[in-house]
Amino acid sequence: MLNVNGDAVLTTLRTLAGFGTVGSGVCRPALSPADLAARRWLAGEMEKIGLRATIDAVGNLYGAAPGAGRSVLIGSHSDSVPTGGWLDGTLGLAYGLEIARAWMEARPGAPVGIDLIDFSDEEGRFLSCLGSRSFCGDLPGLPVGFAEDAATAGLDAVPPIRLDPQRHRAFFEAHIEQGPRLEAAGLPIGVVTGIFGMRRYAVRFDGRADHAGTTPIALRRDAARLLYRFADACHHRFRQSGSTDSVWNLGKVSLQPGAVNVVVERGELLLEFRDLDPVALDSLSAALAMLVDEFDGQEGVRVSLEEAGRLAPVSLDATLQGLVADAANARGAGSMPLPSGAIHDAMVLARSVPTAMLFVPSIGGRSHTPVEDTRAEDIVLGAHVLAQAVSACAESL
Repeated sequence: MLNVNGDAVLTTLRTLAGFGTVGSGVCRPALSPADLAARRWLAGEMEKIGLRATIDAVGNLYGAAPGAGRSVLIGSHSDSVPTGGWLDGTLGLAYGLEIARAWMEARPGAPVGIDLIDFSDEEGRFLSCLGSRSFCGDLPGLPVGFAEDAATAGLDAVPPIRLDPQRHRAFFEAHIEQGPRLEAAGLPIGVVTGIFGMRRYAVRFDGRADHAGTTPIALRRDAARLLYRFADACHHRFRQSGSTDSVWNLGKVSLQPGAVNVVVERGELLLEFRDLDPVALDSLSAALAMLVDEFDGQEGVRVSLEEAGRLAPVSLDATLQGLVADAANARGAGSMPLPSGAIHDAMVLARSVPTAMLFVPSIGGRSHTPVEDTRAEDIVLGAHVLAQAVSACAESL
């Protein structure tokens, strides 16, 4: 059993929280000065424990175990949303740093190593999971503005680091749950079964602009009025069409011309839904398309639908899930299988290498907010559980 130091994990987390501190939370968007400072500090910590640290052209920070021909890779991300919390992403990095240190101390010169990676732009300032996509060779081109910011940060001289199937035999990511299920169940460990797929759509409403004071209600072609009715209908229809795990969000509305004294001519509603079951995603897509057909032409307003993005759901490796569950049982810790509704770098890695995720509870289910928090004892327990699972995996390679 690896001798993992829980206090060291907490110290790493608190130090990382000092980069981009805003109140009780953090603001470290990808390639921001705070993000780069955090990565450079973490690179120094990697070097201290004996990993060879490199920051590549997209901002990925990779610590390689020297002399190892095969490795278990642990990773997550240190960038944050603009109003983020102190644990989102960094939890997995703090675990990985301490597990890599403990492994090298217990097995110096072992042919199997523990590598650590801090992926760039998981949160999507430029492109969601940009760093992990680059690492897996699934990034056809850089998004607008990224190359300029990367060059300013001095990242353009280092070639992108790539996943090596001969070396990287498994990937583990630990994360706060960012939801309420573990806390509600009174359990400290979540064994992630898979990561929800996502469908995103733009629904557009084309009416006619008129004077809001002189045009009778019955004669208006009001894009906003139909948009609001449509949004309400979405919730009722999606409840009938999705699975019990389906979630959806009507996240953005824009209205033009946007004046209080002008009847709205054009409206746009951006929405998405998520589920682990591709059949449920297809059913929700079909329900949305049917609603568009039903509303199109009502009150003189044209309604159209455009897909704005999709990610296929991913199931995580069953053998590695078993290692996490066994490690929790060995520590006397209750665990439960659960899917992740949030997107993680593990979603990208799982398509190229056996992948597992471990969750620890989020207090109140809160995340992506400065009030995000997890009990210290749950953080430390999660570190021990992940260490045992990673050790068992490494010893089997």
